[in-house]
Amino acid sequence: MPPAAPASAPLLEARGLDTFYGQRQALYRISLSIAKGETIGLMGRNGMGKTTLVRTFVGLVRPQTGQVLLDGEDITQAPTHSIARRGVAYVPEGRGIFASLSVAENLAIAGTAAAAGPWTLPRVLELFPRLAKRLNHRGDQLSGGEQQMLAIGRALMTNPRLLLLDEATEGLAPLLRDEIWRTIRLIRTTGMTTLIIDKTVAAVTAIADRIIILVKGEIVFEGRPELLKAQPDLMHRHLGV
Repeated sequence: MPPAAPASAPLLEARGLDTFYGQRQALYRISLSIAKGETIGLMGRNGMGKTTLVRTFVGLVRPQTGQVLLDGEDITQAPTHSIARRGVAYVPEGRGIFASLSVAENLAIAGTAAAAGPWTLPRVLELFPRLAKRLNHRGDQLSGGEQQMLAIGRALMTNPRLLLLDEATEGLAPLLRDEIWRTIRLIRTTGMTTLIIDKTVAAVTAIADRIIILVKGEIVFEGRPELLKAQPDLMHRHLGV
């Protein structure tokens, strides 16, 4: 199936990525592009290479072959901190907040290296009023949902051009999941380029411009959500719905 063409110039491109963990190959010839302002849903069952792909984008895993380009610049071998400074924010699975620091300190650290832009501390606290009430609480004193809000808020504080969200709603209670999805929808309205990994098919297809499905490190589907919904056999086979 030919990939759906992005609506505008790519912000991020992957060209022929082959990524390994030791002798085990995790990604096979991955080529894709993400247009500026696009929201991509990256889907697939566990262990299919989704997290490996985004970790390759941010330099935490190096591909054996292929390139990653940001605004046309090759960042394949760039250090992770340099990629972050170029405007790529990664909210990893498991959140990755500083547990011993307060909410205010977690957000302040991100703000020190922030690019100029609309996401300031007051705006993040307006987006997440729960955090405004817990500014002096340590990260390990927050609930799972509050930690996820903090992780997203910290990423937004850098005013990124590309936001990568890995399993942002995993393990959360339904009300908190709904709150996170509401937040992601609000972020989308700002025009921020976003890639979302999540298993909640209905929520991802409702928000994404395009869906990409990985199976054993290969892209098996790339297209608009309505095209995916028109193929229930494919959805059942690769997503279990």
